[in-house]
Amino acid sequence: MSELRKANSDNPFFVTLTVVGWIDVFIRSEYNDEIIKNLEYCRKAKGLKIYAYCIMSSHIHMIIANDEGRLADILRDFKSYSAKRMLEMITNNPQESRKEWLLYMFEFFAKSSIQNKQYQFWQKTSHPTELITNAVFQQKMDYIHRNPVAAMMVNDEATFVYSSANPDSPLIVDES
Repeated sequence: MSELRKANSDNPFFVTLTVVGWIDVFIRSEYNDEIIKNLEYCRKAKGLKIYAYCIMSSHIHMIIANDEGRLADILRDFKSYSAKRMLEMITNNPQESRKEWLLYMFEFFAKSSIQNKQYQFWQKTSHPTELITNAVFQQKMDYIHRNPVAAMMVNDEATFVYSSANPDSPLIVDES
């Protein structure tokens, strides 16, 4: 059973999508742009609400919801499609100097799961936390936005490109 189906709520959830082995994949803008494109598709076509996000090098933090109780299905579809796209992009990217190593690692992690035929890109769990109060919602949003600063990637959270803390973020988030 999906970990998001355990909660019967239309409240927002804090989730973390992590690449297997915490592999730093999202260090190239074209991979990040593909994730943004996929999230935007889920917003428009599937009713995903995104209140906050940050794409770090090996994981993505988000506060998300869906009014129709389909959050688990949307997240499953997003992970499935984005994994296929990332693997395709890595395989076909002539600039990807780590291509052989990355594909080897994704194949290695797939061996421990009968669900994966050849590669596994995302870890199975997304560690969902239901955000019941405004205080917890704000605490998680602050955590998401401060993540690049804590990782010493930027000095100011508003300057990190792939984050809803940035006023020029490529992904427009929903109002909370």
